[in-house]
Parts: sequence; C-alpha cells; structure tokens
Amino acid sequence: MTSRPRLVIIGAGIVGCALADELTVRGWTDVTVVDRGPLFATGGSSSHAPGLVFQTNPSKTMTEFASYTARKYTGLGCFEQVGGLEVATTEERWQDLHRKHGWAESWGVEGELVDAARCAELWPLLDRSQVLGGFHVPTDGLAAAVSCCEKQAGRAIERGARFLAGHTVVNVLHKGGRVTGVAVETAAGYRVIEADVVVCAAGFWGPAIGAMAGLTVPLQPLAHQYAKSGPLAGPGSGPILRHQDRDLYFRHHGDRVGVGSYAHRPMPVAQHEIGPKGTTMPSVQKFTEEDFDPAWWDAGELLPALRTSRYEDGINGIFSFTSDGFPLIGEAPELDGFWVAEAVWVTHSAGVAKAVAELLVDGHSGVDLHECELNRFEPVQLAPAFVTERGKQNFVEVYDVIHPLQPMESPRPMRTSPFYVRQLELGGHFLEASGWERPHWFEANAPLLEDLVREHGEESEPMLGTAQRQEWAARYWSPIAAAESYATRESVALYDMTPLKRIEVGGARAAAFLQRLTTNNVDKKPGSVTYSLLLDAKGGIRSDLTVARLAEDRFQIGANGNLDLDWITRHAPGGVYVRDITPGTCCVGVWGPRARELVQPLTDLDLSHEGFPYFTCKSGYIGHVPVTAMRVSYVGELGWELYTTADLGLKLWDTLWGTGLPIAGGRAAFTSLRVEKGYRLWGVDMTPEHNPYEAGLGFAVRKDKDFVGRDALSADVTRKLTPLLSAEVVMGKEPVRHQGRTVGYVTSAAYGHTIRRPIAYAWLPIDLATPGTQLDISYFGRRVPAEVAAEPLYDPQMEKIRR
Repeated sequence: MTSRPRLVIIGAGIVGCALADELTVRGWTDVTVVDRGPLFATGGSSSHAPGLVFQTNPSKTMTEFASYTARKYTGLGCFEQVGGLEVATTEERWQDLHRKHGWAESWGVEGELVDAARCAELWPLLDRSQVLGGFHVPTDGLAAAVSCCEKQAGRAIERGARFLAGHTVVNVLHKGGRVTGVAVETAAGYRVIEADVVVCAAGFWGPAIGAMAGLTVPLQPLAHQYAKSGPLAGPGSGPILRHQDRDLYFRHHGDRVGVGSYAHRPMPVAQHEIGPKGTTMPSVQKFTEEDFDPAWWDAGELLPALRTSRYEDGINGIFSFTSDGFPLIGEAPELDGFWVAEAVWVTHSAGVAKAVAELLVDGHSGVDLHECELNRFEPVQLAPAFVTERGKQNFVEVYDVIHPLQPMESPRPMRTSPFYVRQLELGGHFLEASGWERPHWFEANAPLLEDLVREHGEESEPMLGTAQRQEWAARYWSPIAAAESYATRESVALYDMTPLKRIEVGGARAAAFLQRLTTNNVDKKPGSVTYSLLLDAKGGIRSDLTVARLAEDRFQIGANGNLDLDWITRHAPGGVYVRDITPGTCCVGVWGPRARELVQPLTDLDLSHEGFPYFTCKSGYIGHVPVTAMRVSYVGELGWELYTTADLGLKLWDTLWGTGLPIAGGRAAFTSLRVEKGYRLWGVDMTPEHNPYEAGLGFAVRKDKDFVGRDALSADVTRKLTPLLSAEVVMGKEPVRHQGRTVGYVTSAAYGHTIRRPIAYAWLPIDLATPGTQLDISYFGRRVPAEVAAEPLYDPQMEKIRR
C-alpha cells in the first residue's frame, strides 16, 4: 500500500503495542489500538507471562524473531539480559543440546556448551550431581511484558497513535470484500471506528475475533501452570533456566524462584470459557494443585532448596498454541484489509510485530515468513477438532526431543492417495506431511536389499551408506531405501506424487497473467511444460512451479502448497479462475531407464524421445485410464508424471503394476535421488530470503519480460547454494565452518547411493563456493569434514533424463 491508511489494532497486549510502535516509526501514524481491558495489564497472556526469552530455535525465522525481541527490549530498558541456561540430566538431552548449539551457531546466536560445574556456578541452587552439562546463551533473558507494552505504546502515542481501554470489539465491519472498521462496546455505549486496515492481535481471543470477519483463526488456548517458591537463601539473580527433561523452567523473583511446568495434562480452554472461568484476570484460570504437585517434586530434585519451601501464587495461565507450533501472520484470504498477528508469545513479540509492519508498509518482510503465514494450512487442518488435538499435543511435546522427520501420531490417517491401499499391502512405512500419508520405504522391497548385499558383498556397504549414518540420522530411515534408489537408477519405479499441490488456472487472460506472475516464459504452445518461479517484490523466491499449458486457456501448475494457491488467487485478475484440483486428482511418477519399456505397450501415446520430448505434456490413455502425461522428472531419470482423476487412481496403479516391471519407491529414496541431481526443495534449500541467482536457478529467469520482482533482481551475488561431499550423513540446519569460522549452514542432506557419498547442500559465501574448498560441518558438536563439489553430482550432461 502506498498511502497511510487508517489502521485499527485489536489488542493492547505486547504484540499490539509492539506493532503500533513498528508502524508509527515507519510513518503510519493513524493507528488506533483497542482493548477490552485496562491499559496495559489488559488481562491477556502478556499480563501474566513470566517473560522468558530463549532465542535458539530449530527455525531460523523464530530465532530471528526472538533475537530482535531481545535487542529491542534491551534498548527500551524493559529486558534483563541475565542469560539463558538449558541443562541436561540425560544423555539424550545432552546430545540434543549439542544439536541446539549448532542451530544457534547457524543462526548467529552466541552460545556455549558448559560442564556441570559451570552450570552450578551460573545457578548455585542447582544440584550439579543431577546435571551432565548445559547450553548457555548470555544474551537470553527476561522481558517485563507489561513494561514492554507501556514503553512501546508510549513511543507510538508520541507519534500520533491512540490507545483505547474498555473497548470490546463486537463486530468486524466490511463491504464489498474489504474491511471498513470495527464496532465496539464501551461504558458509554456502542460505537464504530472506521478503518482501512484491521489487525487482530487479540491473543487467545483471536478465534472469536476472526469469526466476526468470517475467518478461521486456527489456534487453541491452553492453560499452563506457574507458581513461585517461598523466600530462599542464596543468590536472587541468575540466568533463566530450563530443565526440559522434566518439562520445567525457572526464573528468579528476588529471593523467590518461579517455576513453570508443561508436565501436566493439557488443559484446553474454549472461547466461551475464558471470561467466566477467569480469576484475577481473564487469562488466569483457577490453579489446580493436584496437577502441579508432581512438577514441584521434580523441581526439587534439580533445585534441592525448593524442598524446604512450598509453592505460592500458583496460576493456570492461558497461552495460545497452533497445530504446528508457529505463529499466525498474514491477511485473510477472503477479506481484504483484515490481518492477523496471532499465537505469538512474548519471546517473539517484537520480531513478529516488525515483520507484520514490513508487510503492511513495504509489501514484504525482510524475514522468511513461510512457516508462519496464516494461509499455510490445508482446509482439513482448519477443522476445530484438528486444531484442538494438535494444539494439545504440541503442549505435551513443547520440550520433547523431536526428530526432524518425526510425524504427528494423531489424527492419522487423514489424507490418503488412491494408491494407499496398495502401499499398505507392500508394507509401506508412512510418515506425514500436510495431512498426507507418505510412504518412505516399502518392506516388500527387502528382497531387493538382500539381493544387492548378496551380489556385491563387502562392496555393498558404500552403496548403502549405513556406516555413514549415526543413530540420529538412521531414525525414520531404512537401508531398503538404498535398494529402491538403485532400482530406480537401473530399472523403473513408481513414486506417489499425489501430495504435490495441483492448481488449475484458466480463462482468456490466463497466459498473460501467469507470464506476469512468474519468472520464466510460460506463454508457449499447448503441450509445453515450463519450470518457473514466483518472486516477491524484493526478488525473493516465494516458490518454484511446474507450469503445464494444457490448452490455449488452461494451465496446470505443480506447486508447493497452500501458500502458492493463496498467492496466485490474490493476484488473479478478472476473467481468470484459479482452483485447487489436488483433492480430486492423483499422480504417479514413473521413473527409471525402463520407464518407456513399461508405459509404451499400455498407451496410445508415442513415448519416443522425438515424439514426446522432455518438458512437454500430452493427454491419452494408460490402459483404460485417461491421463495427462508430463515428461518431467524430479529424480534425474527418464520418465513421466501421470495424472488422472482420483476415482481412477487405483486402476492406473494396478495397470502399471500388472506389467511386473516396476517396484514402488518411497520418499527416502526419492530424497536421495533428488539431492544427487541437485534439484532444489523450496522451503528448505531456498526461501524468500534468497534470489534465483544465489540459489542456482537463474536459468528459470527471463529478464526480457516483465514479472513480479524483476526490478529488484541482481545477478551479482555474494552467497551461493552449494553441494558438499561430507564424511557423514547430516540432517540439515547444521553450521558450516571454514578454518574455525562459521560461514554458512546446511539445507538439504542425504546419502547419495549412486555416487556412494553423503551429500549436504549449504549456503556459503561466494568465495568459498569453489569446488575443492575444504570445510567442516558441526554435527552434534563433532567435526565432520566436507568438500565443495561441482554440480550436478549425477548425470551432468543430462543424458539419462533425455534418452
């Protein structure tokens, strides 16, 4: 937006106050902040929050939010930089703290692993005999939440903002698909506050406010227990402390110690229960001692002085949880001008507010927000039952050691492809993504593994790569994946690509629209397939797409998820329709050197290289099944993606399987094949923080045409996504070092069964991206040697895929 609109923020908690500050400093001064409670202890989560800010997170974005929050609040004088200490009392946690130290190093947070003696120095009340070691971050600390609200609101008020207490929002007003203001009730009666933009920062009241705007705000309020000890002898200050092996955290309150617990049963609170069940304020529910007693006992094991005291001032305080643990940021898909900044804890409050202000004022943020965007969820993930169940489970797991591939256990299964029944028969080992059941390997292929070992004997080990996987990397993986990988390279395999988001774009103006929206030339004749990118206004990669022109006025897009559907829909002009065709369709990838041998006898299509060139598509039949066939491959082998309607999916699979030629390939083999070929995975290898030239995707950019983000692009780069050959399989997000200095971080990683080496892609400074450069990857605190390699690592001449 180029003007300075009238803006209403709903909620004067720490997020609303931070947003008012961030907006007004950027020149948007017509800001009104309304809250149902008093200022600035409004009765929301900010009013009772203990204020701990631990910065390190597996998410780069969440770490950046927390780091900005700590810096800003330190500068405002409402943050005590007492440091943060996380202790390990089990070997599993101690190893996890090494992993966490790696995240901190990757994301630029200074921290160190310390021994038990140092832990006891930092926290003298701690029983050092209970502790193996700890992770210490000196810049972590305590935010005085209400004081942070006051200081940020004061700055915003000086610039022209106004804050209104006792204003309960009763309706969000709109006309013609655009927000026009809010209706409020006050002691003086009903009134309307007109606005061009409304931002919901109402915390756990978000779902109720969202409903007024016709929007599902998928968060679940849950009560969380906190209490204080009686007076204790000893130091009255020190770092904030986590004892995650017992789901506990601690902070000092003078000569008392505050204890927070996630060890109790989940306590969901419905919207209609918040007010009536509140005690001292709406966000504080009745304290249930029976839930806290076990936590107090566990706390006394780590801090024996607590055994001489009794807890006091206990509360069940409400916080917001989402199904994936990330905040909710963005504009409502069907009501222009209505935004949310929800499910945000004090830890990330200023960082989120800054990002939302950038979105509103500049149209884009300097931080990658894809994990946090409001519209990331599939419709099934918005079901109230799903939001509640997953919110409760995230509460339970908030301090658990979670593997990056670890799937949710319930509710499952939710989304299954038509091939699912056959995959079960083949002994598929399923993980989950976006609600989809996704097979990672098949027990039916165990004989392939046995044959491989029998045939190659001792030489089979470098083919499998099991010796290069320590216990962590071997979880959610099987050597059967190696056999599936070899079968794909040497014969033919079927891969279930149904979870890939499929979007149909049509209408007389569809070609012109997609030509403007994406980076490559998609205005080709029907039957063409084009790899292209979506960029934001600053040239960052919002997604990568496969665009197939099925007819003059109809395109099918292979996308990455619901964010792409939202982006394309928002930009579509009149006369262009956009619809998600994923639920009613399915796709199987038929890939391998014998793919043509498998499919040609079953079809009326000419599958010769001359008759069906690479990156083209045709409609025809496989047996009795009508299909759209695209000659594309994400594994670097000859083959086709075959699309049909969901009702015929099982028939398609059975027709292909009935030839006796293919095996079924799982996601683990797929990832290995993809990484060997150097194919990028959006959201992992590249995000809106990166431009196409840095990511090695300049070939998908046509600068001779106009497209969104074109003017911000530069081919002059200072960093590059680079393949490394390492001595060990890593998992991603580890820091990369050169001569002892941290220079980048790992994105995708896998074992390359064809090239017989572990592979890790990493972001590196351009001067270190030269093949042969020697580096180290820090993996659980261990040095893993790595060397920069030239890409692609497999079939650089593209002979396999174009045969």
